[in-house]
Amino acid sequence: MSRFRSSTMDDELREVFAAPVPELYETAAGPDASPALARALELRSFLALAEEQVARVRDRVHADMEPDRDMGELSADKLRFDAQWLEAALDARDGYRAALGELLSTMPPPDQQPRPLRTAQLMAVAALPPSVAPAPPRAGAARARRP
Repeated sequence: MSRFRSSTMDDELREVFAAPVPELYETAAGPDASPALARALELRSFLALAEEQVARVRDRVHADMEPDRDMGELSADKLRFDAQWLEAALDARDGYRAALGELLSTMPPPDQQPRPLRTAQLMAVAALPPSVAPAPPRAGAARARRP
């Protein structure tokens, strides 16, 4: 997606995960990547794309409004469309920033990141008592269709 575009949340990602964004993408591609890192980078990619859309519309409107531009080329319909597009892009950007900020705020600090624990597989050693009520014959078996 938007790996190589910067986003306004890159510094926060770097702080929380204690690595630069390009390294985070490399880590996320590995077998031991945490689901939180994958989700954060997915949100970051969407955010970078939304921010690029905001910048494109802003630049297009600025170009249309340049002082040396021919006034006959101005179009209210085009400007209304750009305003709608800009509003949608800003809403998307704000939503992705909020979602990523919420995710990052729930992450523990880098020095307190939990390490994966290996747990031993426990085996039951006690025998279970026989069932009090025997299962009815053919329990769970499918009924035969009657013609």
